[in-house]
Amino acid sequence: MKILLVLPAAAHLRVTDNASRVPRRAMLRFSILPLTTVAALTPPGHEVAICDENVEPLDFDADVDLVGVSFMTAIAPRAYQIAAEFRRRGRLTVAGGFHPTFLPDEAALHFDAVVVGDAEGLWPRVLDDAARGTLEKVYRHNALPDLALTPTPRRDLMAKTAPHYVTTDAVQTGRGCTHACRYCSVTAFHKATHRSRPLENVIAELKTVGRNFIFVDDNIIADPAYARLLFRRMIPLKKRWVSQCSIEIADDPELLALARAAGCRGLFIGLETTSAANLALLDKAFNDSAGYPARIRRIRRCGIGVIAGIIVGMDGDRVGVFERTLQSLQRMHIDAIQLNIMTPLPGTPLFDMFQSAGRISTRDWSRYDFRHVVFYPRKMSPAQLQDGADWLYNRFYRLDRIIVRALRTLWTAGPVPPLISLKLNLTYRYDNIREGIVGQNPAARPKRAGPPRRLVPFLARW
Repeated sequence: MKILLVLPAAAHLRVTDNASRVPRRAMLRFSILPLTTVAALTPPGHEVAICDENVEPLDFDADVDLVGVSFMTAIAPRAYQIAAEFRRRGRLTVAGGFHPTFLPDEAALHFDAVVVGDAEGLWPRVLDDAARGTLEKVYRHNALPDLALTPTPRRDLMAKTAPHYVTTDAVQTGRGCTHACRYCSVTAFHKATHRSRPLENVIAELKTVGRNFIFVDDNIIADPAYARLLFRRMIPLKKRWVSQCSIEIADDPELLALARAAGCRGLFIGLETTSAANLALLDKAFNDSAGYPARIRRIRRCGIGVIAGIIVGMDGDRVGVFERTLQSLQRMHIDAIQLNIMTPLPGTPLFDMFQSAGRISTRDWSRYDFRHVVFYPRKMSPAQLQDGADWLYNRFYRLDRIIVRALRTLWTAGPVPPLISLKLNLTYRYDNIREGIVGQNPAARPKRAGPPRRLVPFLARW
């Protein structure tokens, strides 16, 4: 069979025949590991191609027999459009990814088949059934698959579009996270487990990638013993990489030093909030927000940049949270942020809680992109939350602040982290300008009408 694997894109990021210019945001693109892995899982005898709508137009008239589409919640409406177009042309369609896993019945209304959970062990069955004309509606695992089955991804299929990515060398050592944060779809998808690939498989794959790459693990130190072995084995390879992990790496000096020696130059860390009460509400009290400044200093002094995940709109947040968060980020010398408006994703405990309380304001999945308010906040209005989040994003990525951050990181962390920081900061600033994100601080006092107050007594004498 001829198989096309598709990554859909939101309308404002999508490349089409009529809008062929690729947005200049390569720093936010790092391979498409789920699809390159599915391509590698495809048995011999099939032809496979990949289309990422973020960087190239999708040809609905392509000569293919089966189309696989992997998507998150915010992209579900586009995924359903894609499926409809291909089904209208007589092509078989298969859905996979987080959203179809959490809402398989919904996805099954639009696709010929749905893969729930990981593709390992299921994708070859799907293709066999499709070839025989016995395609089932939903494919599920009886147990989570062994990641020893995970092959080296088909990066060769991305050769044509590779210049549009910061790297196509994305490697994964394990999947999942045992922390049970209420908002986290990763925990829900992997059923609060963490599984590691065999270390020898990972080392063998690392020898095939370039010097600079990214670990796309949900938490690279989820298994500290495994991480120690991995980092020690990596030191002779002389690689440079970034990844994401828990703030807890700062509490283990040996593990932190090993990560740096193994080539770590930047970490995405989900700080989420500086409020201990908010962290407790999210079942993430282990973050210990009071210790953030000291822990961030330890990581940065080790020569590793810190990109922080921040969430606004939690139940403890009032309108003053935006200004306080900006000040805290500045004081902690955070290199970059990914700012998310609290979003209750289907499949998570947070969604179930908000749904039962009647706090979900829309089920337009396209707005579940972490940049729009889709629920009723507890201590501010939806408009205040939207305005404040936009204001914070805009102010953090002000040009003068970007320059100061880069120079400060150059002084404290060496040459590579500030280069990563500068490129990432400018990319987020580009996004803000392109999307017209400005906002306003809902806690700011409104400007007084008329002359300044200090001039009133003077003018009254005349």
